[in-house]
Amino acid sequence: TTLAGHEAHHDIWVSSQYGMLGSIDSNTGDTLVGWDTDQFPMDVVQTTYIMKVVLDQGGFGTGGLNFDCKVRRESVEPIDLFIGHVGAMDTYARGLRNAAKMIQDGILDTMVKERYSSFDTSDIGKKIEAGTATLEECEAYAKQMGEPKEISGKQELYEIIRNRYI
Repeated sequence: TTLAGHEAHHDIWVSSQYGMLGSIDSNTGDTLVGWDTDQFPMDVVQTTYIMKVVLDQGGFGTGGLNFDCKVRRESVEPIDLFIGHVGAMDTYARGLRNAAKMIQDGILDTMVKERYSSFDTSDIGKKIEAGTATLEECEAYAKQMGEPKEISGKQELYEIIRNRYI
């Protein structure tokens, strides 16, 4: 994931969408270094996103969280490994609680549903969601409709609302 240039929750979401999410390798990388350094996950924002995906798919069908993490080279005492595992589990527990509250409130899910509502109401949108639209059909639709009306994605609003749960 780190080498691909995106966050872990992206891969987990894609896996879930295709019914392929089983075990989650919960270690993380260092985005500044650019590769997976097998660190313990301590980012509550990321674990919230990840646990929301798990809850949205109804939990783990098989597998679970795999902690094959390593302590940083500055952590030289055996207790550091214990602290890393406890901290990572606590971070996932907080992420789970945050995700459950986020789902319970339904604000973000409603916003996303409204944002993509045309997929539920237009024939081409339904075909795209079903995976049956061809590139030629999409091209013909785009030519017929002309330039789309510019509509705000409200990215900052989504982030503000997300932050309420962190």
